Amino acid sequence: MHSRIFGVCILFLCCWVQAISGQNREQKVVIGGTVTDKLSGETLPGASIYAKGTPAGTSADSKGTYRLSLRKGRYTIRCTFMGYRTQEATVNALSSETVDFQLEPGAHELEEVVVSSRARDANVKSVEMGIERMNMGEIKRLPMLMGEVDVLKVIQLLPGVQATAEGGSGFSVRGGSPDQNLILLDNTTVYNASHLFGFFSIFNNDVVSGLELYKGDLPLQTGGRLSSLLSVQTRSDAPGRFGGSGGIGLIASRLMLEGVAGKRTSWMIGGRRSYADLFFGLSTEETVKNSTLYFYDLNAKVAHQFSDRDKIEWNAYHGQDVFGAEMGKFNYGNTASSLLWRHRFSEELLSKFSVNLSDYRYRLGATFDRMDIRWGAGIFDVAVKADFNHHAGKRLNLTYGLSSVMHRLDPGAVSISGYQDYDLQSQKALEHGLYLSNEQQITDRLSLRYGLRWSVFQNLGGVTAYRYDANHEVADSIPHKAGNVYHTYNRLEPRIGAVYLLNERSSLKAHYAHNVQFIQLAENSASGSPLNVWFPASPNIRPQAVDIISAGYFRNFMDNLYETSVEAYYKDMKQVIDFAEHAELLMNQHLEGEIRTGTGRAYGIEWSVKKNTGKLTGFLNYTLSRSERTIPEVNGGRTYLAPYDKTHAVNIVLNYAFSKKIAASATWIFASGAPTTYPTGRFQVGGEYFPIYSGRNEYRKPAYHRLDLSLTYVPNPHSKKWLKGEWNFSVYNAYGRKNPWLITYSQTGASTPTAEMTYLFRFVPSITYNFKF
Repeated sequence: MHSRIFGVCILFLCCWVQAISGQNREQKVVIGGTVTDKLSGETLPGASIYAKGTPAGTSADSKGTYRLSLRKGRYTIRCTFMGYRTQEATVNALSSETVDFQLEPGAHELEEVVVSSRARDANVKSVEMGIERMNMGEIKRLPMLMGEVDVLKVIQLLPGVQATAEGGSGFSVRGGSPDQNLILLDNTTVYNASHLFGFFSIFNNDVVSGLELYKGDLPLQTGGRLSSLLSVQTRSDAPGRFGGSGGIGLIASRLMLEGVAGKRTSWMIGGRRSYADLFFGLSTEETVKNSTLYFYDLNAKVAHQFSDRDKIEWNAYHGQDVFGAEMGKFNYGNTASSLLWRHRFSEELLSKFSVNLSDYRYRLGATFDRMDIRWGAGIFDVAVKADFNHHAGKRLNLTYGLSSVMHRLDPGAVSISGYQDYDLQSQKALEHGLYLSNEQQITDRLSLRYGLRWSVFQNLGGVTAYRYDANHEVADSIPHKAGNVYHTYNRLEPRIGAVYLLNERSSLKAHYAHNVQFIQLAENSASGSPLNVWFPASPNIRPQAVDIISAGYFRNFMDNLYETSVEAYYKDMKQVIDFAEHAELLMNQHLEGEIRTGTGRAYGIEWSVKKNTGKLTGFLNYTLSRSERTIPEVNGGRTYLAPYDKTHAVNIVLNYAFSKKIAASATWIFASGAPTTYPTGRFQVGGEYFPIYSGRNEYRKPAYHRLDLSLTYVPNPHSKKWLKGEWNFSVYNAYGRKNPWLITYSQTGASTPTAEMTYLFRFVPSITYNFKF
C-alpha cells in the first residue's frame, strides 16, 4: 500500500515538472551561469553576483553556479569574490541567457587569507543558519598533524563541533554521536571517513574544492541523520589546459592531474599513499621488518557537456588501509561512485538525476596453529535521486525531488579452516524520500524558507526476525520470505526558517527542524574503531528522532570586514540509542537484545567572531553547551551526560601574511574534559578485589588544550616557470600538553588502585613540500 502511494506521488511529481517546464513566468528572464578561477578553472562557491541598480542579487552555490531572476531589460551584472578582481557583463535581457564569469586573482591575493567563501553579507541576509562553509584555500593554511591537511580536523574548529578523541577524525555536532552525522563525497554517502584508526581522513586536499557543514537544519533533499550533514565536493571543471598539484610530506605523498579532452570533456585523477611501512625494512627486528602499515586513496572524475542543457559527470573514490604482521592481516576501506546528469528543462527549471554506489568493508585474517581465520563485515548502498530547482521570482524559489536507497547491512561472517562457517544474516532495507521546499521573500525585511520531507523505511525479507521479552531475551523467531516488505515506518520531517533584517548590517534568524534516523552504528568506543556494525530500525528498534529549535543574532561591522554572531539551540531527542552494560556488539546475532532506548536533550549557545580580509585574518568562537541522556535501563534510569558532552569549548585561529613569500598560522583549542566513569570503591570476594564504579559518566577527564603553529614559505611567488612550489612547516601541540587519550585503572592485591593516563602526541613537528603546475 505504501509503495503504491509513493509511486503515485512520483507520477504526480513527474507530471508537474513537465507541466511547469514550459510555462511563462510573468515576463521574467533568468540570467545564470558559472563562476570560475580563470587560471585554474576551479569553481568559486560563494561568489557574489548582482544586477547593478536593482535589489536582485545571489551567491554561487557549492558548484559555482548562480541564477538571477529579473524582469526583461538591460542590466549590468557584476561578479565579486574576495581575493579576485571584480568583473562586469552588460546583458540585454530580452530572454533568459547564460553569463559565465572567469575571475582573475587580484594583485594582492596572496597577502589576503580568506576565512569565508560566502558572499560578504550572506551571513546576515541569508535565511540559512547553522551552516559553515570553507574552501581549500582556507583549509591548507592551517597547521595539521604530521603535515597532512585534514578536512575532518578542520571542521572540529567550528562552533558546536567537537573532536571525539585526541588526534582523531571523528566529530560530534551539538552533543550528537558520530553516527548521527551524514558524510557525503560528491553526494555519495561515506560510512567511515578515516584512515589509520581515525588519525587521518580519506579526503585528499588536492582533490577537494570545499565543504559545507549543516548543523541540524539539513537540506530536505538529504535525510536520515539527526545531527549534521557534511558535504565534501571535489574539483569540478578542469582548466583549459593540462595541470596538476601535489605534495611530499613525512607521512604521505599525493598527486592530482587534470585536463581536458576536446572542447566539451574534462577529467581529473588523484592519488595519495602513506609510506611508513617503507622504513620497516631498515629494522633489524624481523617482526617489524615483515610488517605492513599504509593507506591509499584514489579519486577520479570525468565530465562531459553534451549541450547547453545537458551535462553528465562521473565521480569515483576508492581507499584502503592495510595492516599486516607475522600473525595476521587487517584491511578496511571505502568505495564510492556516482553518475550525475544535469538537465535544464527551461531557464526557470533545473534538474539533477543521479545514481550513487557506496561500499564500506573491513576484513581480518590470521593464522594460529595452522588454522586460518577470516572475518569480514560492511555496508553497501545503491541510491537513485532526482532533484529539481524551480525559480519563479521572489515568492517562489522551489526545490523538490525524490530519492530511494537500498541498504544491505552485513554484520559479520567468520570462516575457520576445518570448521563450519558462521555467518550473521544480512539485513536489507529500502529508504525513500519525497520532499518539497520553498524560499520566499515576504517583505523587504522578512524572508522564509519552509518545506516538508516524507520519509519511508521498509525492512525487506530473506531474514529471520526475532521478538524479545521484557528481559531482552529471545521470545520468538519469525522467518520472512526474500523480497517481501515485512515492516514499514512512515515519518514526516517539517522544516521552517526565517530571517528578519534589522538593517543592512544585522538580522535575527530562527529555525525549526524535525529529523529522523533509520540506521545507526553499534559502537561504544570514542577512538574511532573501523570495526563498524551498522544496524537498521526494525519492529524492535524504532527510528531515532529529534526536534531542533535554534535562534540567533547576526551583525557585521566595518563594511563586512568583521562577522559576528550568537546562536542558541535546543534539541529534544526521542528513541536515543545506548547499549547495555558489557554489551556484545560484534558477531552477535541478537544485537537488538543489547540495545536500550530512551530520550535525550542538548542545548547550548555559540558565539563567533571572524575577520575576513587583510593581512591578519581568523576567527574566535566559544561554545557553552550540555548534552544528556535518560534511558530507563541505563544508569538506574537516572539522567547522565552524553559521551561527547563538553561544557566549554574555545577555538582561536589566526593567519598573518607577512608578505607574498611568508605567511604564518596559529590555532589554539580548549575543551572541557570528556565525561567518563571512574571506580569509586572496591569489594573483596575470596581474597580478590573488584572495583565499584560510579554512575555512568559522573566524572570528567582533565581539560583538553593545545597550540598548533605553521609557517608557509613561497620561494618565488612571481615565478612564471611551469612548476611552482611552497614549503609548509608545522608543529602540532607546540607546548607539549599531555592530553589524556585513555585512562586505565589497575590494582595489585590489597593495594590502593592506581590510575594510568595514556597520551598520544606531545610535540609533533612536520614539513611538507607542495607544488602545482
